[in-house]
Amino acid sequence: MLSILATAQTATGFLIPLAVCPLAPPGAQTQLDKLTGYVLWGVVALFVVGVAVSIGAIVAGRVFHMQHASKAGVVGIVVVILAAIAYVTMPSVVSGILGTGCI
Repeated sequence: MLSILATAQTATGFLIPLAVCPLAPPGAQTQLDKLTGYVLWGVVALFVVGVAVSIGAIVAGRVFHMQHASKAGVVGIVVVILAAIAYVTMPSVVSGILGTGCI
């Protein structure tokens, strides 16, 4: 029955497929939004923890004269910044690739 609803007949008599878009079951979208919100807040918390640990590594490296710890702290901050940039840009990249999600 889905194939009948997802096609249309043209003037020449050929059947062409129409767009079929995914639809969440009733009540599932609110739970999905809640779960997505929790994950997004968790990622932001990990960014804060990553910066704090990196700053701690820089300070500990300076205090205890361990250059490798200071370098690791700087690399950690750079990685967190790059991850934050990806966190902001990747949703639009994925949206551009997937479009509306209709097939």
